[in-house]
Amino acid sequence: MSKISASKTSAVSGSGLPADGDPGGRGLGNGLKQRHLSMIALGGVIGAGLFVGSGAGIAKAGPSIIVAYALSGLLVMLVMRMLGELSAAYPSSGSFSVHAERAIGPWAGFTSGWLYWFLLCVVVGLEGIGAAKIMAGWLPGTPEWAWVALFTVAFCLANFTRVKNFGEFEFWFAALKVGAIVLFLGIGVLAIAGLLPGGGDSPGTSNLTGGEGFLPNGTEGLVFGLLASVFAYGGLETVTIAAAESEQPVQGVARAVRTAMWRIAIFYVGSMAVVVTLVPWDHPTVAQQGPYVATLDHLGIPAAGEIMNVVILIALLSAMNANIYSSSRILRSLVERGQGPKVLGRLRRGVPRAAVVMSSGFGFVCVLLSYWRPDDVFMWLLNMIGAITLVVWFFVGVSQLILRRRTEREDPARLVVRMWWYPGLTWVALAGMATVFALMAREAETRTQLYYTGLLTLALALTGFWLQRSAARRED
Repeated sequence: MSKISASKTSAVSGSGLPADGDPGGRGLGNGLKQRHLSMIALGGVIGAGLFVGSGAGIAKAGPSIIVAYALSGLLVMLVMRMLGELSAAYPSSGSFSVHAERAIGPWAGFTSGWLYWFLLCVVVGLEGIGAAKIMAGWLPGTPEWAWVALFTVAFCLANFTRVKNFGEFEFWFAALKVGAIVLFLGIGVLAIAGLLPGGGDSPGTSNLTGGEGFLPNGTEGLVFGLLASVFAYGGLETVTIAAAESEQPVQGVARAVRTAMWRIAIFYVGSMAVVVTLVPWDHPTVAQQGPYVATLDHLGIPAAGEIMNVVILIALLSAMNANIYSSSRILRSLVERGQGPKVLGRLRRGVPRAAVVMSSGFGFVCVLLSYWRPDDVFMWLLNMIGAITLVVWFFVGVSQLILRRRTEREDPARLVVRMWWYPGLTWVALAGMATVFALMAREAETRTQLYYTGLLTLALALTGFWLQRSAARRED
């Protein structure tokens, strides 16, 4: 890995900020349109974590999963607003990594950037495995690794082309996901009101308050549901990375963030409310098949399982495509700032193809490790990604706290999007993240993930700080 170049991060305007409006983004394309950004903002956080993973949270929290998703949704909205303010003021393909470098120093940009790249690459592998399982279920006897290889090569090649092709892929992927959720919510509301043909009588509030009540497993169940829901919201960062390659990055990210936040909250909280109102929370199919399949089966919707499998496959492939894109741009930005091997930063027709190959290849290696070393190395990788999203959000909060004050003093015209009730809500968001960290440390099921993530973060921070000091000494 190349040294951290102090000269690149100290080329500043009179405000103390980097003079370059888009460090790490020079030479990239600008083919994304507003409709692409708006749909990426909506679809970026709608993945298999919502369609399938939320079932585990319901099984633990019961009906109180509604409260868990509402609380985590408020935190996510604050993070999205902060990130929107930063990215509208300083559009960059490096997103939060560049903001952290501006606000805190090169070591912070190095740490958050490489952390997120690692997270995205491992998740690319996980999403590939999930999609391969669905395909192997439809075509028994086909090897899952071959499906992962096919998907990886396909999206690698797709990301070799101009960025507008990525935008079109994600536009239609996200539109299908959003359409599926809107249809699900519509069917659910009709069923709750007792107006769904063949859906039977309205269950009223019997599933919410009957049996063991709204908190069947007490506050412990609510805490587990809260932790599960926080990480289901991952992916909101994609739109701020993509905005740097749009026709109007400042206006684009501002509009996308503003329109997406409330809709995302409605999709998540609304879905959970529909599920636990219509289906008993402790029904085994909720965790086994996923809450959406369980609900549609409960309502007697024909072929519900296969319909949702198609939607889940689309969600997995969409996330896989988006994460290959995002990881390659984060990697390119790190290289441009002197924080990675130069060969990975080379562009061809506005695309960092070497970074695309590196990110895709690392994701596929993770898949192979799930076969070769499933009980040690692969589990080690999984534990290391547990809380990275939360660490990145923490960097976002601290960066916004610092840069907002600096920008108001030096260049207030940049503040196209403003964080609500600054600095109060920024501190509330940071306190919320600290609370989630504390809850993770308390729960046995998440403590290991927190520790592994903490060790990785510490190792990267120490490396980044050492490289930063070394570069500064050489310049002296």
